[in-house]
Amino acid sequence: MENTVAEKVGCLIIGSGPAGYTAAIYAARANMKPLLYQGIQPGGQLTITTEVENYPGYPDGIQGPEMMEHFEKQARRMGTDIRYGLATNVDFGVRPLRVEIDEEKWIEADAVIISTGAAAKWLGIESEQRLNGYGVSACAVCDGFFFKGKEAAIVGAGDTAAEEALYLSKICSTVHMIVRKGEMRASKVMQERVIATPNIKIYWHSETDEILGDKKVEGVRILNNQTNEKTEIPVSAFFVAIGHKPNSDIFKGWLEMDDAGYIQTTPGTSRTNIEGVFASGDVQDKIYRQAITAAGSGCMASLDAERYLSEKGLH
Repeated sequence: MENTVAEKVGCLIIGSGPAGYTAAIYAARANMKPLLYQGIQPGGQLTITTEVENYPGYPDGIQGPEMMEHFEKQARRMGTDIRYGLATNVDFGVRPLRVEIDEEKWIEADAVIISTGAAAKWLGIESEQRLNGYGVSACAVCDGFFFKGKEAAIVGAGDTAAEEALYLSKICSTVHMIVRKGEMRASKVMQERVIATPNIKIYWHSETDEILGDKKVEGVRILNNQTNEKTEIPVSAFFVAIGHKPNSDIFKGWLEMDDAGYIQTTPGTSRTNIEGVFASGDVQDKIYRQAITAAGSGCMASLDAERYLSEKGLH
């Protein structure tokens, strides 16, 4: 592998969801001349979302992909150099910092903003992918509202699944919770709340066999892994809550992370353990995971980076 440096920039942004684009808008307006690489999924998780109704400023709602087009256009208009490419390696032990793109060229940067996001874990069944956005979702807080008064299923057994089941119980008529084992991984208090909620029905020792429906979710077929008995439940929505995986692998060994791989930042800032490297959005946020909070943290990262570059006399 050639270790040649293709170019040197002041501020490099990796990732193109709400965090990356917001960081780019702020950085460009501050005359930091940011270079942004979009990564494997330009627009991030919002490109696999249909209707977004909870982002301020869109009174009639907006489609996720269209919203990300707006973010991109705004970042470009401010002067961000936006390119398609994937960060494949980093060297944060040198100054300037170095990031490899597409395994072929290295970019040197005085400041790096990481906005690589996280990806929902999926069950991996065909019907789940086919009906994604048509009743299948990995975010109950984002999409539960569309199924008000209807029946919904949720799969998962951790705290996130329990929280999302409780959230859905306030919106949906019945929540069918599919749990693989005879117990949940969720904390005791969360389990107790779920069990005490009358319109949450738990199916223990159960796995998803198939999500039913042609053009939209109409039901779910579950398999009891003790009796091998299959049951069909009519539902309008199917929520997957088996966790997220932050896209942080290339930073392992450089940046401090928690057990799940989320990049750790100094509380109240976007700063990582390496000077000049900032993290924003879902790659460092496992709690909120909303477009609006990601955008807010992208703004923080850009302001932190600008302050850092000024202090070092680099901007």
